[in-house]
Amino acid sequence: MSLIHPFKAIRPHPPHAADVSCPPYDVISTAEARELAQDRPNSYLHVIRPEIDFSDGVNPYETKIYEQARRNLARLLDTDILLEEDEPGLFVYRLVRDGHRQLGLACTVDAAEYASGRIRKHEKTRPQKEDDRTRHLDVSSVHAEAVFLAFRDDAPTADAICDALVAATTDRPLMHFVADEVTHTLWRVPDPEVFKSLFETVPDLYIADGHHRSAAGGRIAAERAAANPTHSGDEEYNRILAVVFPERELEILAYNRTVKDLAGLTPETMVDRLRSIGSIEPLPGDEDPTPNEPGTICIRLDEKWWRFTFPPETIDRNDPIASLDVSLLQKRILEPLLGIGDPRLDERIGFVGGIRGTAELERLTSHGDWAIAFSLHPTSMAELLRVADAGEIMPPKSTWFEPKLRSGLLAHRFETTEEYAR
Repeated sequence: MSLIHPFKAIRPHPPHAADVSCPPYDVISTAEARELAQDRPNSYLHVIRPEIDFSDGVNPYETKIYEQARRNLARLLDTDILLEEDEPGLFVYRLVRDGHRQLGLACTVDAAEYASGRIRKHEKTRPQKEDDRTRHLDVSSVHAEAVFLAFRDDAPTADAICDALVAATTDRPLMHFVADEVTHTLWRVPDPEVFKSLFETVPDLYIADGHHRSAAGGRIAAERAAANPTHSGDEEYNRILAVVFPERELEILAYNRTVKDLAGLTPETMVDRLRSIGSIEPLPGDEDPTPNEPGTICIRLDEKWWRFTFPPETIDRNDPIASLDVSLLQKRILEPLLGIGDPRLDERIGFVGGIRGTAELERLTSHGDWAIAFSLHPTSMAELLRVADAGEIMPPKSTWFEPKLRSGLLAHRFETTEEYAR
């Protein structure tokens, strides 16, 4: 059973939706956020990246940063850029990019189901990022961004949920705009009980994107419960803001890698080492350096692209983790050849979302800051679900979902202003 709940949404007044909205906090750097928010005082980046309101070089984890986020959200509400609804509701959120459409249900889900494993995860979190999002929640008492969840196509009511999502889009939308080549549209659900009933037969939900936000939501729920002598389980702090999509509509792009140095190797020695563990050949100049099948990666090294293939007979396709291209890369190249032990902690490795393309890998390596780059075949939804169902953890940054949820369209206050003041 998957429990979903309506919530009192904080959302933009429709004329301000495009101006308020912004990319998620974790796909852009502070410098990029500062540039995007320049001359845009109503950008939601001032809420989710509040360090941009301070001088360059400020510690983004200082208490004053999180307090600034709370003040910025309050300012947007006080000036009627944002509104906070009086009644709980559910919403259908549609994203369209390059002809690809996905429809999801915006709701809140139970933190208890995350804690019990009914909301399944496939990645570990980085302690610093998890602590950051936890402090953001703790100071503001608002889930400022939604977690991106999915449900299986073979769930008993999956088809009915998809039909209900489409049916909810027949009325006039609350907001409709284009940003970063994605069309975003939001509708209020006329009858939330329909979806609540349909989701009761969905066995599990899966985190597609937002592991740090999920972990932070779980931590805050536990902390608030422990501090509340009359805790009942029905309080809003027990719930996490989410948008839930059907598996069939999600698209994963590769999450590529860069490494700052060759760990003392020359480019020629690196190629020789790669040749000893698989087959490698230079790519023709006019060939797209994007692998077209699992088990193959493309490598940018010494201003040239190479195609590297792992020996198929050495890949255990029955192992949901070891058979992933990101695992093969980590275990056979990054760790033994380049000394990248824990990619979650090693500052010599960088992660580049597939939406930025292989041109970004070329740019990074050509400037000299990064010595080598790896273009990967995307992880599939089937692989992700298989890993999550096995209770396993993927290597970090294994998936890049596109299009991504736009931040600033929906937020969830889990304590009232009066409760927070006390």
